Amino acid sequence: MTAQKVTIEPVTRIEGHAKVTIHLNDAGKVERAYLHVNEFRGFEKFCEGRMVFEMQAITPRICGICPVSHHLAASKAGDVVLGCPPPRPASLLRELMHMGQVIQSHGMHFFELAGPDLLLGFDCDPAVRNVVGLIQANPELAVKAVALRKYGQEIIRILGGRRVHPVFSIPGGVNKALKPAERDTILAGLGETISTLQTGIAVMKDWAERNMEDIQRFAVFPTGYLGLVTPNNSLELYHGDIRLISKTGEQLEKFSAQNYLDYIAEHVENWSYLKFPYYKKLGWPQGVYRVGPLGRLNIAEQIDTPLANAELKIFKTLNGGRPVENTLYYHYARLIEALFAAERVQVLLDDPDILSTDILNTRQDFKGEGVGVIEAPRGTLIHHYWAEPNGQIKRVNLIVSTGHNNWAMSQAVDSVAKTYITGPEIREGLLNRVEAAIRAYDPCLSCSTHAVGQMPIQVDILNPDGSLRQTLRRD
Repeated sequence: MTAQKVTIEPVTRIEGHAKVTIHLNDAGKVERAYLHVNEFRGFEKFCEGRMVFEMQAITPRICGICPVSHHLAASKAGDVVLGCPPPRPASLLRELMHMGQVIQSHGMHFFELAGPDLLLGFDCDPAVRNVVGLIQANPELAVKAVALRKYGQEIIRILGGRRVHPVFSIPGGVNKALKPAERDTILAGLGETISTLQTGIAVMKDWAERNMEDIQRFAVFPTGYLGLVTPNNSLELYHGDIRLISKTGEQLEKFSAQNYLDYIAEHVENWSYLKFPYYKKLGWPQGVYRVGPLGRLNIAEQIDTPLANAELKIFKTLNGGRPVENTLYYHYARLIEALFAAERVQVLLDDPDILSTDILNTRQDFKGEGVGVIEAPRGTLIHHYWAEPNGQIKRVNLIVSTGHNNWAMSQAVDSVAKTYITGPEIREGLLNRVEAAIRAYDPCLSCSTHAVGQMPIQVDILNPDGSLRQTLRRD
């Protein structure tokens, strides 16, 4: 048998576009697999020259599935640049919108994007292994999943006027107060939302119990973990310090987001447009870490809401009290976070300040530079702006959530390919496992544009001389 290269392009059921190349040796064993992020966006450069108060409308166009995260991170950076911290009611309203974003994004990913693999099976016919197949297999659960995402989107719409690319948060606060009737509308759907998330957690636990062999060998590897925490190291998604722990769980750093450049650097490889962040003191690649749901639950010592905290205690036992390294447990962590977000909605709506009209600070003490950090559904999102005294942006640095996980996604692809593809036959289900390693991280590789309908996929297997050996196609 001659050496081969297998290409998966595009990777499906993620936000954005990427491909995977799997290099096989003469015996049909995997030598190395690569994740290639092969789209180029350039937002950092073409935001130069814009005004700092425009960034809340421009940067959400980076992403069509989590624009709220960029919207709020841009506002938080603008708060610092212009020296206008928002009043407390405005911060509560921003966080409320963010909780809606977490609920809708995490819910959609578990049920609609990752769900076909987990609930129908990695080896299920790809003609069935999709959201339509889920509806046919369990219509009651599918309806609940749609309602879950709708609930999160409705929070965003009520506050921001529309479900995608809202117009709400501005430097110094927000532009709309919450009305009592709107609060009551959000509260009315909260019980069903929590119930659906608890159902999702039960589904995930049942799947994990039946598929423990896969969980224990599917891209399990040590890294550091990074994310925001409260002062007492509780889970935090909106505002806090950044905590970094080692692969064994010891705290390496806890620092203000404004100082992230003292701790984080970025590495470049010639096979991807996406950079590789790492912890400076350990260097590359020893300083790699993971973010997002798995990372956040590993760095959090507790959760300040009762239902999610009870689940966190179970999560913490999965690896004997050490950080959980199993890539497939991203899905469990994602649901726990969504449950926390739903409980947090209740806390925010019960706060008397949530209905206040004191929502904008118009006084400014111009600083010229500022960092806005938020925990987007996919991980820690950093916006860093430098501006002229008139507010015109002269430099932008963005570390997008998925960027932090770039090394981990690449490692997961390589690990899963080597574990499951043992040759000589290469089945579609094995290639789907490689894609599922990427989906576990719920990457957003820009996701501003999508094809309508099912994305075609073609996998070409080539001989060393470049001639075509075999083609697997889905039209």
